[in-house]
Amino acid sequence: MLKVKEMSYAEKYARAMDELKFEETHLVPFVQKNLGDQAVTDIKKNLQDVFTPIQDDASMEQKYKTAYRNWVLSGGVTFAFIRSRLGEEGIERFIQANVDALKRKNTGIALYLLKVIRFFAPGTAFSMTTKNMVYQLQWLGSGSEPQMSKSRLTLNIPHCEILDYPNHEDMCLIGCQKLYPMWVAEQFKVNMQYNRQDKSCVMTLTPLK
Repeated sequence: MLKVKEMSYAEKYARAMDELKFEETHLVPFVQKNLGDQAVTDIKKNLQDVFTPIQDDASMEQKYKTAYRNWVLSGGVTFAFIRSRLGEEGIERFIQANVDALKRKNTGIALYLLKVIRFFAPGTAFSMTTKNMVYQLQWLGSGSEPQMSKSRLTLNIPHCEILDYPNHEDMCLIGCQKLYPMWVAEQFKVNMQYNRQDKSCVMTLTPLK
């Protein structure tokens, strides 16, 4: 059993807001390039329709929950919009654009050092990567204590909060089960798999050769 430091609501809020800004930063250029100015206006209106303002005097927990809600709903709106205008082929291109953007965002000396460690001690690199992933994923919701061995980490998520929102299927099937696994495989050489049962899920991480 792996002990993981609990993420504060302040950090969860910061992560949710970072994800919202990140999505907007590369969504608009993608829509502009593939669909033009009017489509940019349309998607911005659709996103505004599901956005809930975050009150300055709200508790940090409430700020996080509101930002989380905005992120989930905006993701559902985005996937639905792209599918309606560009079809499944457009979804695939958007996924790849997201993966490429995530790889550009997560560069620097830390990633270089991880590659060096992976070359000499792949088991150590896998342990470092997965421990950090489990900590960072806390902003998405709570899970049980991770079970970890030298070549596998399993995290049980008894209740996925994403699935409590309308239009959640794309966020689950495209975001969690396709986009993020593509990214961590390409950048961190980790295989990420999900086994969903109703609103619960088991995430398994294993090293890639």
